[in-house]
Amino acid sequence: MRFKKLSSAILTLSLTASLLAIPADFTPSATSAASTENSIESHHLQKAFEKAAKEFGVPESVLLAVAYNQSRWEHHEGHSEVGGYGIMNLADLPADMSARGKHDDGIIEASDNENSTLKTAANLLNENPEALKKDPEQNIRAGAALLAEFARQTTGELPSDAADWYGAVVKYSGTDQEVIAKDFADQVFETIQQGAARKNLDGQRVVLNAKEITPNKTTAGTIPLRNTKYTNTDCPNGLDCTFIPAAYKQFSSSTSNYGNYDIANRPKDDLDIRYIIIHDIEGTAESAISHFQNPSYVSAHYVIDSETGKITQMVRPEDVPWHAGNWYFNMHSIGLEHEGYAAEGADWYSEQMYRSTAKLVRYLSDRFNIPLDRQHIIGHDEIPGLTTAKHRSMHWDPGAYWDWGHFFDLLGASFNPSSGDKDSNILTIRPNFNTNQPDFTYRGIKQEPESSSLIHLYSEPSFEAPLVSDPLLHPGGTSTKNINDWGNKAAIGQSFYKAGQEGDWTAIYYGGQEAWFYNPNNRNSVPGSGTLITPKEGLDSIPVYGAAYPDDAAYDEAGIAESARGKAQVLYQMPAGQIYTATEPIQSDYYHAKYYNDPATNKVVKGNDEYYQIFYNHRLGFVKKSDVEVVN
Repeated sequence: MRFKKLSSAILTLSLTASLLAIPADFTPSATSAASTENSIESHHLQKAFEKAAKEFGVPESVLLAVAYNQSRWEHHEGHSEVGGYGIMNLADLPADMSARGKHDDGIIEASDNENSTLKTAANLLNENPEALKKDPEQNIRAGAALLAEFARQTTGELPSDAADWYGAVVKYSGTDQEVIAKDFADQVFETIQQGAARKNLDGQRVVLNAKEITPNKTTAGTIPLRNTKYTNTDCPNGLDCTFIPAAYKQFSSSTSNYGNYDIANRPKDDLDIRYIIIHDIEGTAESAISHFQNPSYVSAHYVIDSETGKITQMVRPEDVPWHAGNWYFNMHSIGLEHEGYAAEGADWYSEQMYRSTAKLVRYLSDRFNIPLDRQHIIGHDEIPGLTTAKHRSMHWDPGAYWDWGHFFDLLGASFNPSSGDKDSNILTIRPNFNTNQPDFTYRGIKQEPESSSLIHLYSEPSFEAPLVSDPLLHPGGTSTKNINDWGNKAAIGQSFYKAGQEGDWTAIYYGGQEAWFYNPNNRNSVPGSGTLITPKEGLDSIPVYGAAYPDDAAYDEAGIAESARGKAQVLYQMPAGQIYTATEPIQSDYYHAKYYNDPATNKVVKGNDEYYQIFYNHRLGFVKKSDVEVVN
């Protein structure tokens, strides 16, 4: 079982690897590379904590425990709309960071983020904020400086007793919601009580020795916290669920500059809810809740806590939050943000989290008639971009370590051999999660083996052959084993057409290629089912899109201006003769929602075109019904 809460005096957590949103050609900074060469275990980070604690008068145990609960002592370079940076998860939201994916993000205006702990810390240290993002040691100093400042604000001094830093930790949570802020502080002091030890992905060993401590909770008494717990949540009975609304505000004089979601009336407005999207936050639950309540151009329907499985609802299902980075998927989905980092998924994706999420997904599936399959219950990593440039940079969460098999078992929709059509050539990827431990690299370092939902795909039936390469990620054709290189990996539950078999190797049509995976005695796949489509006879290839948007005639009829229309670029060309597994045809549509608090101008545009949805590669795509024929 995987869990966030520690259960012994010193617990060594498993080493994992994954990544959310770094581009596939990401390379580590010089500082990171120097400290991680050959992945040699080092104690440099431990010394950095000790040094910063002394410099700013912060108990080392408090500094270590805050960092542990923020990042598991991993350095992250802000690869999330939430905007947390580094070991101390210093919050900052770039003005151009948006998850709405409307293809009109030019309206975003720069503004000061009042809740930017990154900028506050930079001012305290008189340092460039960029240094705090990139340098782990400076990031730790910044976190210590913030804690010291918060201690002065709550107690008037730098307390010598670690117990009196409770109020400072409450403020460090970044949220003014009482139940969320105090829960974070309680977790920090529980970590001090129980201790922790870990070697992070950069080979740095850090230890926090257990210490008997009873936090002085009166030190949080002067902090203005809001108790806004509501019971009218859209959650099933039996779940610990709180409603804390995300911000819906106009951010400037422009009525087009607002956030963090759009008002709708799904599905009564003829905008069906078709998908449930699994995300991770790349940060803590507290950081997501705080950001979703501030001007940030991002939100989600639900946030799920790692340790307890507690759920915070922030947007009603009827409305459209900005979470997917693709407006078409935002229009039709419910977004679930999970606390943690994809790079350490095994340390954050707890059994409590899986079970709470499964109960919530079953409830939403029943309520909105969402099929419990992998074409509709999907990861953020499976969502395409609307343009080729956006497609390359779409996020990579929840990553390799989300256990899709176990999750669907909990949903009551297991990927069993009896579930598929044994007489068809459709197969569903289904390795044993526990024993499937492919080689991955992270920031240029080969990672220790860890159970994964992903399998590598090769250009030939051999481990010596190159991995298949996605032309948008690698125009030169060179693929990698980087965990964020999604162009050569298939995930549990994805279904493809079986294109060939040689010995222990199976070929599938994948991204316009024949891709091979090791599959002795079909141990990594089960029979699948679905509709098979192929380009119509006489066509050399057909376009694959990132959305099923309407034709121009439909926009004309609806009176939608050219500049306000949803458009999707062609991402790929599907070659003649290749076959892909598809859902039933869907009618094209677009939700026109451009202005703050002006629902009269919101409109659902229904198109004349129909599309099939397919897994073209690791990501979903759409092809026009008029371009394909069904394979019997």
